[in-house]
Amino acid sequence: MKFIVDGMLGKLTRWLRMLGHNVKYSNKLDDAQLITIAKKERRILLTRDLELYQQAIAKGLDAFYLEGTTEAERLAFLARRFKIELEINMEKSRCPKCNTRVKPIPKEKVVNKVEKNTFSNYNEFWECPKCEKVYWQCAHWTRIRKTLDTAKENLKRSK
Repeated sequence: MKFIVDGMLGKLTRWLRMLGHNVKYSNKLDDAQLITIAKKERRILLTRDLELYQQAIAKGLDAFYLEGTTEAERLAFLARRFKIELEINMEKSRCPKCNTRVKPIPKEKVVNKVEKNTFSNYNEFWECPKCEKVYWQCAHWTRIRKTLDTAKENLKRSK
């Protein structure tokens, strides 16, 4: 599954990429461009814009009008509709910034790419081969897990 999302769903884009999904995003694309790309690249259009959703459906595209006010609610809607697993698997995870699949990188190769405290406190690192951003599972992973757990609970309640 490949997605394209409208400019209102930047945060959701990062979540889907972390979950391993190929997501095209730019807040500079207009509705016509989103529809053209979705059709050409066979991507599912995700939107919070009802008019854009209706245009896409009228043109025979696979589109989903996303409801929910929190990322956890939106993730639960997507998990239900597209059978998305709400677990981050670093072997499948993509760079939240540029959409490239991240790769494990030996700790010794990040010594000059991360802060000293980060280097001494963490042992597992991943790097984006395209933008060279380095990732590790630091303190904000508690919030990430909490959001995913909330999404899973929302999913259970809605069944």
